[in-house]
Amino acid sequence: MRTGVLMSIDAITVEILKGALKAAGREMGVLIERTAMSAFIREKKDFFAGIYDPQGRLVYTDHDKFGMAMLDCVLEQYPVDTMAPGDVYWFSDCYLSRGALSHSPDMCFVAPTWLDRTLVGFVAAFGHFWDIGGIKPGTLSPLATEIFHEGIAIPPIKIVHQGTLNDEAYRLILRNSRFPDLLRGDTKAMIAACNLGQRRLHELAQRFGAAQLQEGFAAVLAQSERAVRTALQALPDGSYDFADFVDSDCVSDTPFRVQVTLHIHGDTASVDFRQSDDQAGGPINFLLHPENACTLLARALCWQDPTVLLNHGACQPITEVLLRPGSLLQPRYPAALGLRAHTLYRVLNNTLGLFAQATDGNTPAGSGDYVLYMLRSLDPQQGTFTLLIDGIGVGQGARPFADGLDVIYSSRGQKNFPMEFVEHEFPVQILTYAVHPDSGGPGKYRGGTGVVRDVRLLAPTVTLGTRMNGVKSPSWGVKGGKAGKPGRILVNPGTPQEHEMPPFGDNIELRCGDVLRIMTSGGGGWGNPAERDPLQVLQDVKDGFVSLQSAREDYGVVIEAETWKIDWRQTQECRRAMPTVPPLFDRGAAYERLERARG
Repeated sequence: MRTGVLMSIDAITVEILKGALKAAGREMGVLIERTAMSAFIREKKDFFAGIYDPQGRLVYTDHDKFGMAMLDCVLEQYPVDTMAPGDVYWFSDCYLSRGALSHSPDMCFVAPTWLDRTLVGFVAAFGHFWDIGGIKPGTLSPLATEIFHEGIAIPPIKIVHQGTLNDEAYRLILRNSRFPDLLRGDTKAMIAACNLGQRRLHELAQRFGAAQLQEGFAAVLAQSERAVRTALQALPDGSYDFADFVDSDCVSDTPFRVQVTLHIHGDTASVDFRQSDDQAGGPINFLLHPENACTLLARALCWQDPTVLLNHGACQPITEVLLRPGSLLQPRYPAALGLRAHTLYRVLNNTLGLFAQATDGNTPAGSGDYVLYMLRSLDPQQGTFTLLIDGIGVGQGARPFADGLDVIYSSRGQKNFPMEFVEHEFPVQILTYAVHPDSGGPGKYRGGTGVVRDVRLLAPTVTLGTRMNGVKSPSWGVKGGKAGKPGRILVNPGTPQEHEMPPFGDNIELRCGDVLRIMTSGGGGWGNPAERDPLQVLQDVKDGFVSLQSAREDYGVVIEAETWKIDWRQTQECRRAMPTVPPLFDRGAAYERLERARG
């Protein structure tokens, strides 16, 4: 261990401080949720709050992927000695932040906090804004080929100077949105959250004193560092490789490979992304900040211990992050970044794959990417836009102790829109919202299932955009579990007009009365399907998660359709014919074809 910093603060006080930081962060989050205007923030919960020490190092956030290095570009533009109480800073420029923010609709607001004349830390509020310009309503489109297609990029600016709003800059930014009222409401919520965070951090500084507060911050960082080092020490030294594909870059049909190599030595690790493919022409590029790469590794190491805070300390045992300029994970300006989530999720799944090798499969299986569809219309008389960006859940990978979670939009607490909200706010009717049978990968523990959603369009004309990954490379199974099943997007299913939509598409014209069906993917299975309790398989069939055919072919469980009873003799015969020692990973036949096609 190399975290031996001598501190006078006691362990009980550290835990009290941790609780206070969590409470302050959550209070900021509740304020954002209750006062923001756009559905992405208010309903989908695509926001977070963070608390940083005076050096700009993240101490607390509830986000499990981002938050590191968020202050760097602000401090470069505005040194601490130029800051004052009541200042609030705003930025969204991905390239100036070097990937601390990774696509343009993500907005970050930062506020310093003082005790008398001593800087005691910073607070930050982050949210995905509904529309900031760009080539399509909602800003993001699979058709984008450069960052300028993805809306206004805000460099670090002082939006509030000692309590006074910078109205000139504010009006200019609002004018660049198709929905300025929503943008105004969201920015007010973010600034209010920063003001609240400032008050709470100031109260902590008054309570503990500035010096002891800094000792407490250092102790919290050291706790996280020790936890990650302990997790690394439990793994065998060595090098591990894992790769996966993004189906395409949206503007071509070419799959893009993301490869990660991990080196573990004692209580430290290094990670190498340089073998990933070159940057894409479309918007799947993921500008990965090295500190965010460390966060993703720490997240995978500590997934079984929810008490570990993913902060600056958790990154310290990751001693080296290697990225190649001009690659998918370090694209050169002005590459488009809007759909970077699909590459991000490949990094997340690859990271689990690395640790699965190091632990003989003691990790969750692979999970799918969330699915989005965009419905856009314009009233030419009024000049007003109608926009629905609906995110739909997918199946999560099965775990070493339980089935995967079904129909989850995001693992960090984001949510899909309630059906009642969608129908009230937008001209659509939800006809079906059901489990996608057989989508979860078979296993001792079944992968989580996706969903089937049918949407009837009620507007006269609608333009459709689609985002669905994992059709070519589904979620992988582990420890004998099988890969999950991919999704599909159809229009007017079950009619003579039925046709399939591209997984990544835009500018697709639909008419009033058309029915859009979205079938999302399932997560990978964990463990040999032959070890799953036949009674659990029977219950899955009754619940609609598994079909009679899959029960027999994938689990070796024969169920009589007329009586819903298990034929135990045939089940024993089927299971004797199943592999007893399946491979560690099942990638699915589609993945193998992708690898062979690369030569």
